[in-house]
Amino acid sequence: MITAWRRFADDHPRIVEAGFLLLLSMITIAQYIDTESGWWPGTLPASAACLSLVWRGRYPGAVAAFVVFCTLVTGATGYPISHEHMIPLVVAFYALGVRISERSARVYGLIAIVAFLVAAQWSIEDDEAQKLATFAPAFWIIVALVSGAAVQGRRAYLDAVHARAEHAERTREEEARHRVAEERVRIARELHDVVAHHMALANAQAGTAAHIVRTDPGQAGEILDELSRTTASALRELQAAVGLLRRSDDPESLEPSPGLGRLDELVSAFGSAGLDTTVAVEGERRQLSPGVDLAAFRIVQESLTNVVKHAGAGAAEVKLAYGGDTLTLTVSDDGGSGPRPPAPGSGGFGLIGMRERAQSAGGKLRAGRRPEGGFAVTAELPIHS
Repeated sequence: MITAWRRFADDHPRIVEAGFLLLLSMITIAQYIDTESGWWPGTLPASAACLSLVWRGRYPGAVAAFVVFCTLVTGATGYPISHEHMIPLVVAFYALGVRISERSARVYGLIAIVAFLVAAQWSIEDDEAQKLATFAPAFWIIVALVSGAAVQGRRAYLDAVHARAEHAERTREEEARHRVAEERVRIARELHDVVAHHMALANAQAGTAAHIVRTDPGQAGEILDELSRTTASALRELQAAVGLLRRSDDPESLEPSPGLGRLDELVSAFGSAGLDTTVAVEGERRQLSPGVDLAAFRIVQESLTNVVKHAGAGAAEVKLAYGGDTLTLTVSDDGGSGPRPPAPGSGGFGLIGMRERAQSAGGKLRAGRRPEGGFAVTAELPIHS
């Protein structure tokens, strides 16, 4: 039943407001009809006070002052200012407490109480009547202001809770979108590295095997075996990368991420494609965190892939320098006679992906041509990210 009335009030606020003011006016005017002084002229200021309540939402201060004035006029015409005649005053000061600041409402209330006190002292000689004319309005003004301030505080609290909930929801959605975007970039980077590396390596191995198949069938067979291993490795890594998109409840089923522990295997694969790659290590080998280990491996892989695809070089060097808390990784080639890799930022995703990998591991990467010829990619990565 209460819910139905509340729904009706929300749907028809003007009808509810009109009914409330009509009922309030009838109750207020009835108090003057029952008095010994008669209904005239007391009902005139009482009716004016009730009518002014229509504007209490828009002009709460002015309405409260006007109701105080009407009540004082009623008392000056000989009508008692008792609790029964305070209904318009209570409604006016309640609206005042709800709609303006607590400090301003206190000022209005204090001025109204002082006005009733002065009026009672000036126009009423009986002590009991003076006390009633002073304390009755003061009591109801204070009650109305405190109630209005409580409602205002409650509304402010609910608004703040609602705003925080909206902000939290919005932040959650933004964070979810951000995480999805990061995951898409990471998977795209993985797919690019896997496909670009293995396809370039397989193409080079197939070309080498086709070139020497007539002159050296045995070596061609070895290269074809290596080609078979390259394509099998490509399929496994593609399966692992695609598995990220369909992450099962058992992440252990995915193949572990590659790291520098597979560097010899990587160098051997490029050797079968005709790229003579040497590995030099400075300092004592250190255990890398999984993210750094993967980033280092992918940077070496992509750099050697670029050498095979773009440089036409016959030799490359991978240098790992362990110092302090930093691994400095350098991949360089001897220049060759083919076209150079694209300069950083000039297009393609190879250098962009390597730079992103270095940054995601907490390091940095630079790439460019060497003064003595050739091209070099250097990454500085933290040992533990």
